[in-house]
Amino acid sequence: MPSFMPSHIGPTDHQSHFNRHARIRLSGMVHRAARGLAAALAVTALALTSGCSGSGNTAASSSSSGLRKVTFMLSWAPDTNHIGVYVAKDRGYFAQAGLDVDIIAVSQAGAEQAVQNGQADFALSNLTNVADYSVKGANLTEVLQVQQKPSAIWCALASNTSITRPKDLDGKTFATFGSNEDDAVIKAMIRNDGGQGTFDKVTVGTSTFQTLGSGQADFGGFYATWEGVQAEMNGPQLTCFKEPDYGIPGNADSIGVITSNSTISSDPDLVKAFVQATQRGYEYAYANPDDAASILVAGAADANLDEAFVKKSMNTIVEGQYWGDHDAIVAGTARVGDIDYDGVQKYLDFLSQAGTYTDANGDPVSADPQVKQLATDDYLADPQPASQL
Repeated sequence: MPSFMPSHIGPTDHQSHFNRHARIRLSGMVHRAARGLAAALAVTALALTSGCSGSGNTAASSSSSGLRKVTFMLSWAPDTNHIGVYVAKDRGYFAQAGLDVDIIAVSQAGAEQAVQNGQADFALSNLTNVADYSVKGANLTEVLQVQQKPSAIWCALASNTSITRPKDLDGKTFATFGSNEDDAVIKAMIRNDGGQGTFDKVTVGTSTFQTLGSGQADFGGFYATWEGVQAEMNGPQLTCFKEPDYGIPGNADSIGVITSNSTISSDPDLVKAFVQATQRGYEYAYANPDDAASILVAGAADANLDEAFVKKSMNTIVEGQYWGDHDAIVAGTARVGDIDYDGVQKYLDFLSQAGTYTDANGDPVSADPQVKQLATDDYLADPQPASQL
């Protein structure tokens, strides 16, 4: 979902792509996105290419330094969800693993399709996206899941005093990007709060905040760790509802690193090297949020990120323990990156029961996607104390 953030901070715009978790850049700005017209176009292209992506590492090659060149594609403009990759590059974890990693902007078709087609070796995505693509014929796997609990928030402007709880959204207008997933979540939240689950919709133009502020819509969706931080720092003030508080099961925001099944089959050593270096980057960021924020701001200079904002975002992640038990990870008794098989499966089952899945032809899919077939944490390293990173 969009934000109302000044341009020097970053995300102010999202574009319809595949689902609510797929953010892409648009005119230098970023927004949380959903299924829509671009999804149909991406699916058509994916259906044509899912069986012919080559032998795997088409984007990887050797550099003059002797390091293996690898590409990592952003899923939207740089933000704190990507921060572990920037840290791993800056602190030399990739080089120590024999890798020269090029962090590249997301393609118009999306990071998932780029990985599927061999245009990128790895990318940031989430298991909801992987499941959606899998029922349409893609062969993708999440190999590191950084986010361990939902960060989605559904909000109205605090000035709209008619909305104080989800059932108040009945009959109101949702600022949408066209996602069946979002519709299912909102309907369930309203009904679980005693409402009917009926609402109108309007397609967001340039910013959800602007759409709400103009009176065209009454509520929209954001991330607590990004747009929620912006609203806290700079306004506008919001009234927000969290999915777990209103009966949405499992983990809807399983953000992490994906690669193609062909890469896993043809070069498991590459996958292991990249995953473990990236894991170290996220673990360092979790233990050193302010320093990691500075690394992201410098490493993604073109994004013109505001350092105070990025630090606040990282500290929100730490305080909310969005990546897992912070103290245990810092002490080396737990690790960043484990797949939340049970939590994510509960959410995918919810989406399946709501009828959100369709195949490449747009026909309903009856079988629930299975997380154990879509993700693995076999390539992660054992945990280590943050002092040794």
